[in-house]
Amino acid sequence: MPKRKECQMEQKGKKHVWESKTTQIQILMPEHINGYNRLFGGKLVEWIDVVAAVAARRHSGRNVTTACIDNLQFQSGAHVNSTIVIEGQLTWVGNTSMEVRVDTFVEELNGQKTHINRAYLIMVALDEAERPVPVPGLVCDTEEEKEEFEAGILRASLRRERRRKNF
Repeated sequence: MPKRKECQMEQKGKKHVWESKTTQIQILMPEHINGYNRLFGGKLVEWIDVVAAVAARRHSGRNVTTACIDNLQFQSGAHVNSTIVIEGQLTWVGNTSMEVRVDTFVEELNGQKTHINRAYLIMVALDEAERPVPVPGLVCDTEEEKEEFEAGILRASLRRERRRKNF
């Protein structure tokens, strides 16, 4: 079981979820498309990784590395000329690691968004010698943020169990 960190309600030495929120916008071009005329999944993974890294850097004030992509669900496709909106925010923090949820949407010209992907990534804060360093605690301001933090504790436990069993 992971160390139980509470999602804090006070700010002293900690950062709010909103402080690290990150958004990236892309217009899909032909070079982003696969053989089925849809967004190439590898390109989306690249963009997701960048958004997660920016969110984690904002929270930790450090360079970070991707430890794992814990969950990545492709729910729908996107096509050339689609506007892609990628949003990331911290959901859980451990000692040196941070879980970042990244949601991807297709945005229509009228502003309506359709959710097409959700991913959870684990980022680790690094010092100048590229060794893991502690990260600030996380302040949750909403019920949704608190629920996501609690779910993050469970996901961290599952990740440890998978590593322990080599799967």
